[in-house]
Amino acid sequence: MHEPNRAIRGHIVTLTGDPFVAAEDEVLVEHTDGLILIENGTIAAVGPYADLAASVPDGVPVDHYPHAIISAGFVDTHIHYVQTGIIAAFGAQLIDWLNEYTFVEEQRFADKVHASMVAKIFFDQLLANGTTTALTFCAVYPDSVDAFFEEATRRNMLMAGGKVMMDRNAPSGLLDTAQTGYDDSKALIERWHGTGRNLYAVTPRFAPTSTEAELEAAAALRREHPGVLMHTHVSENLGEIAWVKSLFPDRAGYLDVYDHAGLLGPGAVLAHGVHLTAAERMRCVETGTAVSHCPTSNLFLGSGLFHIHQAKNPKSNLTVGLGTDIGAGTSFSLLATMNEAYKVAQLTQYPLDAIKMFYLATLGGAQALGVQDRIGSIEVGKAADLVVLDTRATDLLAFRSSQVDSLEEQLFVLSVMGDDRTVQATYIAGEIAHTRDR
Repeated sequence: MHEPNRAIRGHIVTLTGDPFVAAEDEVLVEHTDGLILIENGTIAAVGPYADLAASVPDGVPVDHYPHAIISAGFVDTHIHYVQTGIIAAFGAQLIDWLNEYTFVEEQRFADKVHASMVAKIFFDQLLANGTTTALTFCAVYPDSVDAFFEEATRRNMLMAGGKVMMDRNAPSGLLDTAQTGYDDSKALIERWHGTGRNLYAVTPRFAPTSTEAELEAAAALRREHPGVLMHTHVSENLGEIAWVKSLFPDRAGYLDVYDHAGLLGPGAVLAHGVHLTAAERMRCVETGTAVSHCPTSNLFLGSGLFHIHQAKNPKSNLTVGLGTDIGAGTSFSLLATMNEAYKVAQLTQYPLDAIKMFYLATLGGAQALGVQDRIGSIEVGKAADLVVLDTRATDLLAFRSSQVDSLEEQLFVLSVMGDDRTVQATYIAGEIAHTRDR
């Protein structure tokens, strides 16, 4: 280890493996008075303060958080930055909501000035809520993608996103063609993928808005550019599933539309998956395809309840992360998303504990995006993308936290009571990117 240039002290908690399939005490790492040494944005050492304090050179700042939990930064595996302006648009069912609000709003992103303005608000909200990485839908317009990645680059955040591809069943101003969708996406991949910390995601909106030709073009982009992600929706709503069946009568089901086109595999993230069948979940496992669980959105639109215990069955363990799904989702906060995930699990007769929820919001999300070697846990060699959660953020939270008698209880209290006020600080590559009290 060379000399660190920053240190962070406090109650460190991180997951180094999947607690759905491993014993929690095997994958949970805790240092009640811990120290993280950071060298040029990377974690150089982590452990008890008493063991590492002597390694801090004179003059190196030690940020001390005595009443907080220090966690790996949150990873949002499904969000639409171009829908920031329609959060809390009065809910109908999915297709009605898309037609009435979403497709209208997204046409505003043909204007680069508007896209850049919204991107700034979007990134401010991510950081204020402790989210350090997100997988994001942009709009159909390449300028909207440029605005997104320009802001991500400015903030040095590990972000993934892409131009929506859709060539039917949407307003004409939002449509591309299979060829222009391919050409525009290819140019954006060459411009942004792998520059700084940016990752490109090939992004067909969902099966109903793409012809088979466009889905095949999306798959061709993936083949031609190894390492790019693929991001779309699946089996969110029963009416949507019936619509897909009518549009693709030769396919065995919704997932098979993507499978037949060659879009499944590592780096493919399917949002929602509420109504995936057991066979479809197994196919996701077989191909290494991930699912983003978006409870606030699924509840808001009445889409259904995601059965986390079926998805994370140890015998057929699906890769799952959490998604806020702004703007059908109702909060940028992954703490609030954990709260709703717990309630959804309760309604499916599964007690989802806080260790598992924090895994889904950190390492699970990183695994879904295939970046678990870079982020998702507080381990040597990973980026120092961190969130500091204040256990005394409000008077009520301070009182409740004073009553806890275990780490699990403290994390559960944070997941149920926490929001952006709980996020005391957010670090990106070892630098403070947000402080609540500034």
